[in-house]
Amino acid sequence: MPLSPEQQSEIDAQRAETRPTRRVVSEGMEGHLYTAYPVLDHGFVRVVDYMGDDAAITQAARVSYGKGTKSVQNDEGLIRYLMRHWHSTPFEMCEVKLHVKLPVFVARQWIRHRTANVNEYSARYSILDREFYIPAPEHLAAQSVVNNQGRGEALEGEEAERVLRYLRDDAMRAYDHYEEMIGQDGQQGLARELARMNLPANIYTQWYWKVDLHNLLHFLRLRADAHAQYEIRVYAEELCKIVADWVPFAYKAFEDYRMGGATLSSGALDCVRRMIKGEEVTQENSGMSKGEWREFEAALKG
Repeated sequence: MPLSPEQQSEIDAQRAETRPTRRVVSEGMEGHLYTAYPVLDHGFVRVVDYMGDDAAITQAARVSYGKGTKSVQNDEGLIRYLMRHWHSTPFEMCEVKLHVKLPVFVARQWIRHRTANVNEYSARYSILDREFYIPAPEHLAAQSVVNNQGRGEALEGEEAERVLRYLRDDAMRAYDHYEEMIGQDGQQGLARELARMNLPANIYTQWYWKVDLHNLLHFLRLRADAHAQYEIRVYAEELCKIVADWVPFAYKAFEDYRMGGATLSSGALDCVRRMIKGEEVTQENSGMSKGEWREFEAALKG
């Protein structure tokens, strides 16, 4: 389970506390504070703290003395303009601090986004829990035959059962040896910083991850995409729900211009203009490679 009864009790106590503040608050985000949302079999995401809201973005853009709000319509229009024209700095005025529990192999993908402040649970000082990510059977897939970093069809029957058995047995055996190496009666015990190297990449770790909105949206654009690996995508999808409540104007603009939009090269844009004029455009007369043409057709067809 993602949280023990003691951990849930600690979170409940945090949620029960309220304090008066002069800070700008987002009512949508207030509802998410401290709540741990389950992800995968033992993971979770929870908001520990945040700064700013939609008005903080427009305040920074206008460099105003107050909240920066002229009207709701003006604020939404300005945010959409900023997003549309890639003016990123105002979005950096909002920040969020997250507590995330995730498998180590997902953390190693996640950490490639080097635009955040991270503090990870230390296995040099503490003993990791016996918790491993074991995929649900429907997520056990073969290697894709068309994509070197993707999955193909799901494994079935005896093969799927064998793979699941290996994953469970190997993880448990590695943890048994980890515990034995750390200390046994009459033995000195191996240092924790060395014993941890025998643990598999599907063991769970935890960290605090603090990031500004601009870089968080970049993370979501890549990791909430349908082509992202499932195990990190489900974390991104949970974060999308939180961000949509935190900064609804900014998130809607992000959905429209980043997640749902498409970037066209000058050559592709020229092809669109030719099509509008009634000209028949094919891959052969487009000036694009076959790969570019496939992506161009996919963008037009939606």
